[in-house]
Amino acid sequence: QCTGIGWPSRVTQYMNHTPSSPHHPPSSNNPPAGQRRMVPLTVWLCSDPRSVERSPGPGARSNRDKSGTAVCVQHRQTVGRELAQHLISTCTSDGALVAEGFTTSEATLVAAAELDRRAIALVPHFPLAQHIGTRLRATLDQRHLTRVQMRPVRPDQMAKGLADHLGQVSLVIGAPPPYETGGHNTRRGAATGCPACRADLWMLSSEQLGLFIASAWRVLAPGGVLAVITTARHQAGRLIDPAPRIIRHAQSLGFRYVQHVIALRVPIEGDALVVQAGPTDLAHLRDTRSSAHPPTVGVHATVSLFSKPK
Repeated sequence: QCTGIGWPSRVTQYMNHTPSSPHHPPSSNNPPAGQRRMVPLTVWLCSDPRSVERSPGPGARSNRDKSGTAVCVQHRQTVGRELAQHLISTCTSDGALVAEGFTTSEATLVAAAELDRRAIALVPHFPLAQHIGTRLRATLDQRHLTRVQMRPVRPDQMAKGLADHLGQVSLVIGAPPPYETGGHNTRRGAATGCPACRADLWMLSSEQLGLFIASAWRVLAPGGVLAVITTARHQAGRLIDPAPRIIRHAQSLGFRYVQHVIALRVPIEGDALVVQAGPTDLAHLRDTRSSAHPPTVGVHATVSLFSKPK
């Protein structure tokens, strides 16, 4: 169920790059300049207390997952278990096939298996695939493991990697990294043990997002859903919101923009968001008289949902 915070479970808002209404399909995916349409807006509570990595169970083959290879907080929160469950349960039915690009953890695969769906994650970086495989074996039993798989394919090569499933996928999920959505990579991966950070650096040379969306069109079944997860952020003194550019590109390919979701990543107590500072946040403490921008804390992600017309 979709849950609001002091709002109805579904409200509407105006946006410049707006969706086509499922009940009143327009004659074109690109409305006249200046025209605005109402966008269905939903708030999902997606704080994920299980995002802290647990030690593999006694039956897991943990010898491949050496110390220092835990996925960092940033990548654990890209698509957490709660967000994955919301997307899969809302957009698919039992037995459906889910595909994920820009995979950084096992969250989507685990959620799909537990919801009786099949799932394929595109993981071209072998150390990251090893890490995710270890996490899957530590979390799922053998019956659920048979429902999920990884393929060594980049997001922009999804149509080739899923050539045996063209036109059969019910849901494609992608949470592109900052450098694919108008930002830049901080190149911190070489100094960290996070396998997802190292995978980011390994894939940095290719602009994959546009080709990923085009590939999603080919693999999705008619009526299938593309979910793109982004986060607005401050960078180099300006606010970067990648969602409008992604919406324009998806609509130019024929997708219908049907839903705007705010996915809250932090818990709620009463009417307040519970935001806990980590070590990196404490490093940003500053003089209250400073004229610099205060440190920002990401509390939500934007989920743009597109459907492929039937």
